[in-house]
Amino acid sequence: MVSSPHEALHRIFRVDPGLFARLLPRAGIGFPEHTAIEPLDTDLTEIRPLERRVDSVFRVHVAGEEGGFLLAVESQGKPDPEKHNSWTYYLAHMYAKYRLPPFLLVVCKDKATASWAAEPIRVGRGFHTSMVVFPLVLGPGVLPVITDADEAARDLGVAVFSALAYATDPGLTAILDALASGVADNADKPGSGDVDRVDWAEIVEIGLGEGPGRDYWRNLMATYTPNFPGSNSIVEESWLEGRAKGQTEGKAEGKAEDILRILEVRGIEIPDSVRERITDCTDLDVLVTWLDRSLSAVRAEELFVEE
Repeated sequence: MVSSPHEALHRIFRVDPGLFARLLPRAGIGFPEHTAIEPLDTDLTEIRPLERRVDSVFRVHVAGEEGGFLLAVESQGKPDPEKHNSWTYYLAHMYAKYRLPPFLLVVCKDKATASWAAEPIRVGRGFHTSMVVFPLVLGPGVLPVITDADEAARDLGVAVFSALAYATDPGLTAILDALASGVADNADKPGSGDVDRVDWAEIVEIGLGEGPGRDYWRNLMATYTPNFPGSNSIVEESWLEGRAKGQTEGKAEGKAEDILRILEVRGIEIPDSVRERITDCTDLDVLVTWLDRSLSAVRAEELFVEE
C-alpha cells in the first residue's frame, strides 16, 4: 500500500477537481475552458496477474469540444526508471480504451524528482523513435511558493497543494504560517469548492508526513482553530491504528466509526450495504485491514477486495 503522504499529493485533486484549472496556469501550463472534471476508474489492468493502477485519472469535458481529454495523475517521491515503462503503458492503454487524448501529470515534493520526471520518455532506437511521452510536472521549483496569508485565503486548494509540494523545503514554516491563517479565516470562499477548513487541515496534516513539519502544523491548528483536533486528528489517529497490526485496544464499534469517518472526509460515497457491513463487523483484525484500505480506496467497496 502506498504511504499516506503519497496519497495526499494526488488525492487532493479528487477532493477538489477544479484545482487543475487553477493550479496548472501557475506553473505555466495552459488549461482549456471546461464544463466538468470527473474522476475515472484507476484500474488499467488488462491481464489479471499483472496489476496496472495509475494513482488518479480524470476526464475533462471541454466547452465546445466533443469528448474532452484524459488526465492521469501520478504522485512520485523519487526518481524511478521503472516508472517510464508504467507511464507509457498508462497513456497507450487510456488512449486505446477511451479513444480520447491522454496527458500525464506528475506531482512531486522535491526539485530533483520534479526535474527527472519532466524529462521526455523516448521509446525506440537510434535509427527511429516510435513514441515520445512528455510529462507535465507540478512540484517545487515549478510552482511559486505561497507565503502570503491573503493569497492563501483566496484559494485554499492551491495553497494546500503548494504546502505539500514544498514539504521538504527549508522555508516550510513560512508557507504553513500563511496557510494556517487562510484555513482559519476561510471556510467557504471561492476556490475552496465543497471542502471545509477541517478537511483541508487534515489533508495538510497527513500530506506532510511524519516529522517537524507535521508537528509545527498541528501546533498552528491548535492555536488558530481550537476546535480542530490538531493533536488528535481523526484521520491521523485512524491511520496509525490501521498500521499497527498488533494493536488490540479499542472496540470494534470505534474502529468502524473511524473507517466511515475517513471515507466521508475523503468524499467517498458509502452505500447502505457497505455501511451495514462495516458497522456489523466485530473482527478487530478485519476492521484494521479495512481501516488501512480506507485511506486509498477509490470506491467504498474496495475495502472488501480479497488479497
